[in-house]
Amino acid sequence: MSLQFAAARAISSVSTWGLKNVFHRPAAYFPGKAALRVDPQVIAHASSRLTKGSVMVVGTNGKTTVTNLLADVLEGEGALVACNRTGANLGSGVAAALLHAKSADWGVFEIDELWLAKTLPQLQATYVVLLNLFRDQLDRMGEISRIQDSIVGALTSSPATTLIYNADDPLCAAIADRIANPTIGFGIGEDLGLPQNSVADALMCQKCSGMLEYAYRQYGQLGDYSCPTCGFSRPALAYAARNVELSAAGLSFSLEAPPRQDGTSDKLSVRAPFNGAYMVYNLAAVAAVADTLGCTNEAIQRAIDAFDPQNGRLQAFDLEGRRVLLNLAKNPTGFNQNLKIVVQDPARKAVAFFVNDKEGDGRDVSWLWDIDFEELGAHDGLVVLAGGARGRDMQVRLKYAGINADVVENADDALERVYQLPKDANAYLIANYTALPIVQDALNRRVEAGRAAHVAAAASSSPSAGDSEPVSSAAAASAAAERLRASTAPAPVGKAHSTASAANASPQGADAAADPLQMEGVSAGSSLVIAHLFPDLLNLYGDGGNVRILEQRLAWRGIPVQVERVRHGQSVDLSSVDLVVLGGGPDREQRLASVELMRMRDDLKAYVEDDGVLLAVCGGYQILGYEWLLGDEVVKGLGIVDMTTERPGTSADRLIDNIVLRSPLLAQPIVGYENHAGRTHLGTGVEAFGDVVSAGGHGNNDDDRRDGVRYKNVIGTYLHGPLLAKNPHVADDLLARALDRHVKRTGKGAGRAALVPLDDAVELAANEELCKRFGVA
Repeated sequence: MSLQFAAARAISSVSTWGLKNVFHRPAAYFPGKAALRVDPQVIAHASSRLTKGSVMVVGTNGKTTVTNLLADVLEGEGALVACNRTGANLGSGVAAALLHAKSADWGVFEIDELWLAKTLPQLQATYVVLLNLFRDQLDRMGEISRIQDSIVGALTSSPATTLIYNADDPLCAAIADRIANPTIGFGIGEDLGLPQNSVADALMCQKCSGMLEYAYRQYGQLGDYSCPTCGFSRPALAYAARNVELSAAGLSFSLEAPPRQDGTSDKLSVRAPFNGAYMVYNLAAVAAVADTLGCTNEAIQRAIDAFDPQNGRLQAFDLEGRRVLLNLAKNPTGFNQNLKIVVQDPARKAVAFFVNDKEGDGRDVSWLWDIDFEELGAHDGLVVLAGGARGRDMQVRLKYAGINADVVENADDALERVYQLPKDANAYLIANYTALPIVQDALNRRVEAGRAAHVAAAASSSPSAGDSEPVSSAAAASAAAERLRASTAPAPVGKAHSTASAANASPQGADAAADPLQMEGVSAGSSLVIAHLFPDLLNLYGDGGNVRILEQRLAWRGIPVQVERVRHGQSVDLSSVDLVVLGGGPDREQRLASVELMRMRDDLKAYVEDDGVLLAVCGGYQILGYEWLLGDEVVKGLGIVDMTTERPGTSADRLIDNIVLRSPLLAQPIVGYENHAGRTHLGTGVEAFGDVVSAGGHGNNDDDRRDGVRYKNVIGTYLHGPLLAKNPHVADDLLARALDRHVKRTGKGAGRAALVPLDDAVELAANEELCKRFGVA
């Protein structure tokens, strides 16, 4: 044992003792971080403590659940296991878990996607389990291709490691296709017939960049896929889940296992009190890995039956008879799967969303607009709450889904609302990464307070309590709960509206429906036409939300609107369009979209010169100039605006930050988020969309402190969020121009006079909160 490793062990031991006994805090990260500073190879040196091997679990969603369950299975078989059960999934968390275990048979470690490349070369794990890959924390992770490259590099550095991967995910299958390591694929071998969400992360072929075809999809990009161009397709499943049953009470399936060396084969059976297709994948992964390690079906089922997560993932609580389910959701796919659990519950219920934007969460919350909250809109009487640092952003998103949500100050405030529900009601608290432990702490305090109240009630009703009047247990519990409540009365609880009615109703609190000018914008039978170009390819930062917002703001005013969603391979007559929206996308998707856009170049130029209204964001903004970036290439653009885009370094040299602009077009500040590698330079005399007035944020490039461009009726910008969510004044400026074009184009309507004021209190509150936060008066 080297002196460095001995010193690292000593520091880890001392810091662990201090954290637990002096500061009463978990020793999940810091002891490992300190040890790595002393001995950067501490993971490699400590790996000798694992006598049988190790498993690393990586993927966007489900890592903590799969890691803990797999450790439970092994321990149920009598093995000693080293595991980072709390989800401390950086290198320091793995190091701490190894150092805490003096010896073990197996190590089972959850690992962050980008940290696998730093830890696997040291650990040389026996197995890596790859669960799925979805867009997540784009400001930190970047595009999914970056994560894929990182995982491929990690596995190449550990050639003896076997990859057990979700073959239903083309992004995972592409990784398996690129490596020389042994591989084992698992998946679902039948169509579950599930409704699909509006956004999927990868519908393009990972080999030739053509469009994938699906025999069926389960959710997101997961399913049975094939490429008609190059033949890339879902690999044969070594472990295939079949006979899948999903219900509100739980799930079950059988898992076909590969033949043994003696030629016999087995079929595992799994049942669990959980719901959702994503849990089928999680449990299939656990069963596949456990079977590969030689564990029995009985051990797998025992671990599932006994699984009682105490980490906030699918953790159930009882609040005086009300069932409360807490779960993590930190990206669109995770949120959408949580929503399906909520909507399948026929009981009266409340749902509270908590969204933070700390470093661990990702600063950018554009992804809220890729979540299908509209699924909640059809549930009358549903109580919906929004909290966390970005609670007002959530409230805006829910408003455009037809849902009236109240903002709560904290988790305790949300629980007060839950206590107003009948005892037979259920509540769902869904939080992202840093919000989760805060909500969990609040729930734990409530549960403990309820227990204390029941104990006090029982004691007061006992004969040994003296001559005091007996107090019922229920009354004592009620009194204790009342004492816990805030001194001020809670605000009225919001109710969900059906999506169908919201599309034609006035906004919350507005009296616009009584104004006859609402119907004057476009004549009956003549709709304002919005063309959304390539939404299947260009929607990296929730930019499709801009179209949703424009459409809804017209509907609230009673103005007929038609949205033409022009997908890959389709065309549109721009002479019959009033407003075009063009977003940005990942490199592979943007490359395919750019081919279509270049074919439309003459039509797009003619549209702009004819005062056509165009909103272009990020990559869509860049392509308007003479040259722009496509991956690491500088390519020819549409040449509609005098500007060029270049890159000073690599694609990793990005301008990423919250940003606030002032534009001469508008009185209200414009808030958003930028995340771009390109540096755009406007030609002489070309006007920017706005000046950067926040301390953070850059805009077009490193020097100008200006963002975007204004040319005729074109607005180009790097602002995501999406742009229009917290900037209704920008949305209405675009709509006013589009209505004027419609009058010019058709000779019908009243133009911008139709834009009666709406009640934008929710949007403006979100705008004002961020302006204050970023130092803009």
